[in-house]
Amino acid sequence: MTKLLFVVTGSDHWTLNDGTKHPTGYWAEELVESHRTFTEAGWDVVVATPGGVTPTVDQGSLAVEANGGDESKVADQKQYLESIEGVLASPARLEDQTASSFDVVFVPGGHGPMEDLAVSTDFGALVTEFLESGKIVSAVCHAPAALLSATRDDGSWPFSGYKLTGFTNEEEEQAGLAAKAPWLLETRLRDGGAEFSSGDAWGPHVIVDRTVFTGQNPASTKPLADRLVAALS
Repeated sequence: MTKLLFVVTGSDHWTLNDGTKHPTGYWAEELVESHRTFTEAGWDVVVATPGGVTPTVDQGSLAVEANGGDESKVADQKQYLESIEGVLASPARLEDQTASSFDVVFVPGGHGPMEDLAVSTDFGALVTEFLESGKIVSAVCHAPAALLSATRDDGSWPFSGYKLTGFTNEEEEQAGLAAKAPWLLETRLRDGGAEFSSGDAWGPHVIVDRTVFTGQNPASTKPLADRLVAALS
């Protein structure tokens, strides 16, 4: 059975460049569609957060307008989150996890990872261990920010030279937060040495480079999860 470490942000805010705290957390669609796909595939999914805190859903992600005006989609997301409420209420501690215990690590987005996982030395060491042991590393939307915390002993970034995608500067601008952001994900990934790839704004776009699987935005979540299941089937 495939064992997956499902790492969720523990932050309920994102600190903007003026010091204010923008309420956030994980993005509902990204957690729901990926978690459901992995569990339906029969995988053993272990949810972990920094410090084992209960993760917070970004309430904006459950707005009908954030889901293409589809009320049934929002209802489905809420129902699924209720069905795994117990799992989310008592996650494992990220700090206690080791790559040797899992086959793959996956991180759903939301702006939360920009606040905590992007600067987490614990996650940085863990994801470097996954990468260097040849295991699959995957993240969607803003979650590739978590890869920025990785570093080798010589100080280099392990993902330099990899083809990656994530929430684009264009999408951040259209979402209305680019001017307030302390940094932009696409820019940081490019500056780190990644070969950044993007598709149409808000459309599904998945990139696979060696053992690293990334998705651009919420719409990329299900296609990304399906690619992971196919790769490990």
